Amino acid sequence: MKYLLFACLLLFSSLYSQSAQDELVNVKEFIHDIVLDLKYNTEDNFLDQKCYTTDECYVSRNLLERLILIQDSLRNITFHDGYSYPQGLGLKIWDGYRPRAVQFLMWEILPDPTFVANPVSGSRHNRGEAVDVTLVDRATGAELQMPTYFDDFTPAAAHGYMNLPANVIANRELLKNMMTLVGGLALYSNEWWHYNTVIGYPLLDFQLK
Repeated sequence: MKYLLFACLLLFSSLYSQSAQDELVNVKEFIHDIVLDLKYNTEDNFLDQKCYTTDECYVSRNLLERLILIQDSLRNITFHDGYSYPQGLGLKIWDGYRPRAVQFLMWEILPDPTFVANPVSGSRHNRGEAVDVTLVDRATGAELQMPTYFDDFTPAAAHGYMNLPANVIANRELLKNMMTLVGGLALYSNEWWHYNTVIGYPLLDFQLK
């Protein structure tokens, strides 16, 4: 009986210590070679103002586990669409967790639900469930050519837009396949850079220090 109680305590302790899947975690602590360029921590965004207080990117643990799989797979892609990438490819993140207060500011400036989620219901970003990403050459850090720049609110940003050079379509398709087939993430049809889980974690609203 004593040993059974001890075993139960160990099991409870193990389960209790496991991190919840909706816990926000620092991406760089787990994927050291991922590239960060958090646009809302700069003035280089559609708001023309700095909205974040840190260059650290946080996402839910569930999303992080998927990003780890994707980055591991991208490192092994040394040849794509006629180009050689000796050190493989990787992800660059433009945005991850986003405080809900920033979502309200975005909606005030651009109240268009096609591109900005209504803060009343909230964005996947406000839940740590979404990332905005592109692909980079790990050897040089250069971005692969994509249909548009980040937060380009035009028809050209949509996944279905095909009036593009063949290499650009190939790059967009590679990113989509890695995020959806390897990572099991959902895409947003109007933004080639946005991918998310679909669990529905609670809305969060705190600035990261």
